[in-house]
Amino acid sequence: MQQYLQNKKGLIQKVFDQVYDQYDLMNDFMSFGIHRLWKKTLINMMNPSDKQKLIDVACGTGDIAHLFLKNVNEPSQITCVDPNKGMIKKGKEKLNLFNNINWIIAPAEKLPLKDNLYDFYTISFGLRNTKNINKSLSEAYRVLKPGGRFLCLEFSKIQNSGLEFFYKNYSKLIPSIGNFVVGQRQPYEYLIESIEKFVSQDELIDLMIKENFKKCIYRNLSGGIVSIHSGWKI
Repeated sequence: MQQYLQNKKGLIQKVFDQVYDQYDLMNDFMSFGIHRLWKKTLINMMNPSDKQKLIDVACGTGDIAHLFLKNVNEPSQITCVDPNKGMIKKGKEKLNLFNNINWIIAPAEKLPLKDNLYDFYTISFGLRNTKNINKSLSEAYRVLKPGGRFLCLEFSKIQNSGLEFFYKNYSKLIPSIGNFVVGQRQPYEYLIESIEKFVSQDELIDLMIKENFKKCIYRNLSGGIVSIHSGWKI
């Protein structure tokens, strides 16, 4: 499934080149810090064990990798993948005390990795930014071990009309917040448009099933502002 907005030449690269340096700060501003709780919920659903291997795609500055490492006792091998060099640079700086993280610059649609490597594949607020959802899901399936689990944290469709009204009106302010905090409006105008155009919870389940994932479910958080989708490679 091609995503029209994300296929505009150079758009995604330009967006993240503009914001990577203040990415974490802006996430806190936009979500009032709640994104940290959403990510902790993802890790709790995962319930990782020692020495399991994780690939985190569209890793940003490494939040998921950091949480994963805090939840295991024995060293685990982690691969962090992001198409943006600036994000990878910030992630390396933030997690420079860890020597068991492999950082790779690559898109979700074409991972330079062998088949059947990982126990977990995570992608948080990144599937929405891929050029092709099907290819991204296919790559996720390919690099997971049999018995491995796919987990996606992403903006979704709000289930409550009152909350939806509030959220849509708040969303109109986000480009102005971005301009104040980062000095850029355009990346956050893209953010709002990409959320509006992204598939629904049930549509994403259908796409996962088409790419051979089994036992596919989703869990809404914060009334459906975001959801976590889960599927297994069996």
